[in-house]
Amino acid sequence: MPIYEFYCQKCNTIYKFLSRKVNTDTLPDCPTCKDVKLNRKVSLFATVSSHGEENSDGIPPIDEGKMEKAMSMLAKEAGTMNEDDPRQAAQLMRKLTDATGLKMTGGMEEALSRMERGEDPEAIEREMGDILESEEPFTFGEKGKRTPKQAGPNVDETLYEL
Repeated sequence: MPIYEFYCQKCNTIYKFLSRKVNTDTLPDCPTCKDVKLNRKVSLFATVSSHGEENSDGIPPIDEGKMEKAMSMLAKEAGTMNEDDPRQAAQLMRKLTDATGLKMTGGMEEALSRMERGEDPEAIEREMGDILESEEPFTFGEKGKRTPKQAGPNVDETLYEL
């Protein structure tokens, strides 16, 4: 039985729903707001654990099985992507960061936002190449410090019936 995740923008909360069958169309109402339809959320296939020990490079442990599933899903989507549409490439990158728990650094976030607006990736590269080359594109975030953007939505751990 699959578990689906949905997001309520009004109360900034993720809810989990159990379905007795594969159900890709139903959008339930928010359990808290009652009158708001929820948005389906891409479930995390792999997350970086902040509870375990870091390796010698300062990288937290990663569940390799979950990571492999996430990468397989992303590869499948990449195969159907229109290479001429920068918005689709940006959407795929967002899914990658969601699935892995990685955070984009400032330059990468700006470049991706510009791609989401439909700007030409080559023009972005020409204008931002020095910035993108001088910084790491992704980070695991600072331990114990979360900016409001990193804080993310609340997660209701209750399992609701779909």
